[in-house]
Amino acid sequence: MTTEMKNDRNEISEQEIIHGAKQGDPDCFEYLYNQHKRHVYALCFRITRNTAEAEDLTQEVFLQLFRKVATFRGDAAFSTWLHRVAVNVALMHLRRKSLPIAPEPIESQTADGAKKEFGANDENLKVTIDRIVLERSVDQLPPGYRVVFLLHDVEGYEHKEIAKMMRCSVGNSKSQLHKARLKLRSHLQIERTQGHSQPQWSTEAMAA
Repeated sequence: MTTEMKNDRNEISEQEIIHGAKQGDPDCFEYLYNQHKRHVYALCFRITRNTAEAEDLTQEVFLQLFRKVATFRGDAAFSTWLHRVAVNVALMHLRRKSLPIAPEPIESQTADGAKKEFGANDENLKVTIDRIVLERSVDQLPPGYRVVFLLHDVEGYEHKEIAKMMRCSVGNSKSQLHKARLKLRSHLQIERTQGHSQPQWSTEAMAA
């Protein structure tokens, strides 16, 4: 990237920046890092819930970017491509830590004994609630439940994608999500009963 280009960065398209990165231009890499580092860190932190690990993984993601940017074909937005790279890096880290994804029967039941459709949207979790309470409740989920919940209900991945990333069956992914929703609903009901929070936010706020 030339000095003149540096002075006019706001007028340079992202495609040109990415092209420069593919050519090994350090200024283009720096630009991409500065543009996306906060989002990558936030994503890594949501998955790991550990600041030190999130910082390390953010650096790993951009190292992967340096190595793999030449494979970016532009079929999707660059931010979407980088987001997937970050998810894969974070999940690889959790697999190295032996994240527990316990096999569970698909035909699990709810607390009242009624069967549920695991892949269906849970309307009870769509009720608006305080964001801080929701995040605290998610933090208290077992690691496997939490990650599947985040990937499906926050990040929007399909169960078949989650199963591939987590190296588990689609049935396991659905079951983990079902259990996560049950635990979240129970914890949120307790929080509301104790009056710790007034309804303000939807679950979609976690994706912000």
